Amino acid sequence: MKNFQYINPTSIKEASNLMISFGESALLYAGGTDALSLLKNDIYTHSKIINLKKIGGLNSITHNKTSGIRIGSLTTISEIAKDETIKSEYKILHEAANEIASPQLRNIGTLGGNLCQSPRCWYYREDFDCIRKGGGECYAYEGRNKFHCVVGGGPCYIVHPSDMAVALLALDAKVIIFSEVGERTIPINELYVLPSENSSQETILKPGEIIKEILVAPPGQNTRSSYIKFKERGAWDFASVSVGLVLEIVAAKSIIEGKAAFGGVAPRPWTDDKFNKKLSGLALNETSVSEALNSLLNDSETLSENAYKLPLVKNLTKRSILNLA
Repeated sequence: MKNFQYINPTSIKEASNLMISFGESALLYAGGTDALSLLKNDIYTHSKIINLKKIGGLNSITHNKTSGIRIGSLTTISEIAKDETIKSEYKILHEAANEIASPQLRNIGTLGGNLCQSPRCWYYREDFDCIRKGGGECYAYEGRNKFHCVVGGGPCYIVHPSDMAVALLALDAKVIIFSEVGERTIPINELYVLPSENSSQETILKPGEIIKEILVAPPGQNTRSSYIKFKERGAWDFASVSVGLVLEIVAAKSIIEGKAAFGGVAPRPWTDDKFNKKLSGLALNETSVSEALNSLLNDSETLSENAYKLPLVKNLTKRSILNLA
């Protein structure tokens, strides 16, 4: 770990201005569960660490029957998991939060940090001059790639590790981004970029831009949701594959409208528009669901060790849909 200056701004505006002033030498630091390990291993070499935890007003969850929920970016994962309204009305968020890491890490990690964490690729996190770090090669493409992407890859084949992003994508959440020129609100789907668009970062955030809050609309009367995660180890592991599902279901056991989002399969939280269209009007029986799944991730490009992800994601999606019936 290299020496750095630890700075404690007391407002989001001050933090934004510091980011602009220090440029690439500055790193935003919230819970630090991911950033600290990257600093210790010299993957991050920033000389200015801007601690966000002294900023007030960013660690709250507010509820409104008309507009839904508003979650501050410094809200911890534990606070999200324990919130009674989220538990009862946004089950997918509750389940995703409980799947993250260990209780100790959930007490520290924040929503904003979870959404903006770096990829878990072992080449990126070790001493390889890969594309993500400005090199000219993705070592996973012809190397060990069991946990790498099956869709959306190239020239880098990482997967995005955020559980919360998958759940929020299925919920069509919106992200409020603060900058020196004001705030802007975007769909969470627009927050992330593919390696083909930018091979050195995961989000569209520009210098001085900070995620302030997440907005989620109120659920419909007949909405049901779930988050299911397959991981290689039994506890606090990252997803090999995960599925977030939000369905509006009628009494006749069919789906009015639905959206599925996937983790562990792409460099960003992923949706499949063709499959989501098939969810509308889908009868909730095994035959109909199996037929709809034939269109899921048809544009995939598996690598030498990760073809198992395709049947896995289809089976998890099928289980999720039928469990919500």
